[in-house]
Amino acid sequence: MSDFPFDIVCFDLDGTLLETHRDLGTAVNHALTLGGFATVPIDNAKDLIGGGAKAMLSQAVDAQSEAEGGLDRDEFKRLYKAMLAYYGDHYAVHTRPYPGVIETLDRLATRGARLAVVTNKFEDFARGVLTELDLIDRFECVIGGDSLGKGEDGQYRAKPLPDPILAARDRCGGGSLIYIGDSSYDRDAARAADVRFIAACYGYCDLSEDDFEADALIHQMDELIPAIEAL
Repeated sequence: MSDFPFDIVCFDLDGTLLETHRDLGTAVNHALTLGGFATVPIDNAKDLIGGGAKAMLSQAVDAQSEAEGGLDRDEFKRLYKAMLAYYGDHYAVHTRPYPGVIETLDRLATRGARLAVVTNKFEDFARGVLTELDLIDRFECVIGGDSLGKGEDGQYRAKPLPDPILAARDRCGGGSLIYIGDSSYDRDAARAADVRFIAACYGYCDLSEDDFEADALIHQMDELIPAIEAL
């Protein structure tokens, strides 16, 4: 029987397990160029990550389209599709696990924890990049932003809704779950799911450390297991 404090350790992907902003930023810039917009500096893509690909592109376009008189829905849809197509072919060019991720995942598995991923990235992309990086077999389930379909409002049942975290718990066989993420989407989803939350402060954070109001803060992945054990 495991002596680990939680049955399931569930992770966000972008900015928590993987440093993905270079590949995501390049895909955004591909779409911006097609639309006649100025590209964004790759490092600035860190500020766009969290709500999924559509939110990323929308923020990048909105920052420029107000001055251009706005962007109609059909043109945005064209650029969004182009961004997804480009990203689907280039999602593991520069993307890498953060330092300590592989070692921490292996230690968690040794301790008997079941591992899961809940991300707003589309599931095919999440599985694809995890496969390219030889990480996919470490997780019992991977739930993406589109995995649970759309709700009555026509929007995907993704973070900050609790649905994907609750689904991950069910698919991992139930039990206690702790969620680790780097954004307000992650915090709000964990709160709504009534699970403990650890903020990955090294990631693409859109909140200050105080504003996370997390159960614990970590500044590198190798702090995770001690932080969990201290709860």
